[in-house]
Amino acid sequence: MTHKKNQKHETHEIKIEEAEMPEMAEQAEMDVDALKRQLEDAESKLAESVQGWQRAQADFQNYKRRVERDNEMTFASMKGDIVKKILPVLDDLERALNNRPADDAWANGIELIARKFQNILDVEGIKRIEASGAEFDPKFHEAISHEHNEDFESGQVIEVVQNGYMLGERVIRPALVRVAQ
Repeated sequence: MTHKKNQKHETHEIKIEEAEMPEMAEQAEMDVDALKRQLEDAESKLAESVQGWQRAQADFQNYKRRVERDNEMTFASMKGDIVKKILPVLDDLERALNNRPADDAWANGIELIARKFQNILDVEGIKRIEASGAEFDPKFHEAISHEHNEDFESGQVIEVVQNGYMLGERVIRPALVRVAQ
């Protein structure tokens, strides 16, 4: 009798399971759909996070380059300001050399000092603006007079009164020139 009861009980369970199968399959399908949506949400959040991280990295690199460029520009500007303050000394040395007496040991010493000073400027990347005989350019020259001169075409620099200097592409001091009309 026990065996018959067990068999009856198993049959009853099988009948219940068969009846519940479509409901369970439907529930499993809903669970799979829910899991797929969660996975898609997680993947989209991950993609957003990765994109945000990449943007932050790019912004940081741009910031770093901008700070480096600003520091270089500040350094160049400071260097130019210091040189601009010292250039009158070189001008005075050059004027003294232009009016020196012949064969004077003292004047030779002044010439040596002027050459050393010019070498320092060259090493620091400061170049003299070549203006004599060139076409007048307001970016590099400052005209102090316009004169009629048969030897030069109109707009040409006749004489450089004070040398101009550049640091890289930046004009530290324009050349003071006389220009032909």
